[in-house]
Amino acid sequence: MSIKNNLLEIKSALPDHVTLVAVSKTKPVADLMEAYEAGQRIFGENKIQEMAEKFEQMPKDIEWHMIGHVQTNKVKFMASFVSLVHGVDSSRLLEEINKQALKNNRVIDCLLQVHIAEEETKFGLSESELNELLQSDTFAQLKNIKIKGLMGMATFTDDQNQIRKEFNHLKSIFDRLAQSLKADNCEIKILSMGMSGDYQLAIDCGSTMVRIGSSIFGTR
Repeated sequence: MSIKNNLLEIKSALPDHVTLVAVSKTKPVADLMEAYEAGQRIFGENKIQEMAEKFEQMPKDIEWHMIGHVQTNKVKFMASFVSLVHGVDSSRLLEEINKQALKNNRVIDCLLQVHIAEEETKFGLSESELNELLQSDTFAQLKNIKIKGLMGMATFTDDQNQIRKEFNHLKSIFDRLAQSLKADNCEIKILSMGMSGDYQLAIDCGSTMVRIGSSIFGTR
C-alpha cells in the first residue's frame, strides 16, 4: 500500500468533524510530500528542530502541529510558524509560548495535555493542576496564546475497556471546560485523543482530532 492509498483510506473512514494529523516524525520529506500531494495539509512532529527543518523545505500552506513533549528552551525555534502545540503540560511552558508568540507578533494555539493514563511515564496535568492553571492570575494575563482544547494519551494496553474509560474521563473534563470556561484566551473546541492503534475508539468517545502515523507512513 502506498502512503497516498493509506491516507485516503483513513480519511474516507473518518467522520467529518474529526481532523486528521499525519504524524510524520522521523519520516523523510519525500514521504511527507507524497501525503501532501494526496491532499494532507496537517502534519505532526515531536521534535522541534526536525519540524523547523521540514517547515523550511515544504510548501507554506501546511499546518505544523507540535505533538511531542516540549522543552521550554526550544519554543523559540517554532514560535514563528507552529499552528498548534498539543502537549502543553505546565504553566511555565505556557508562559514561554506566550512570550515567544509575542516576539513573533502572533497568537499561538495550544492544547493542554491531561494525564489520563495509568502509566507514570506519560506527561500531562492532573485534573486539579489543570483547574489551578486555568484559574490562576498568571494565566489570565497571557494574551498571545489561545487554549483550543485538551489532549491526552491513553495507557498503552490491549485492554479496550481501560482505554475507553480513560478517553471517557478526558471527554468529561473537556465537556465541563467547554461549558464553564469563560476567558478571552480560551476557545475550547478540540479534543485531541487517539493514535494509530486506538483512534476508532477515541472517536467513539468524542475525539475531534486524531494523530495517526504508522497507519499512513508505515512502521518506523
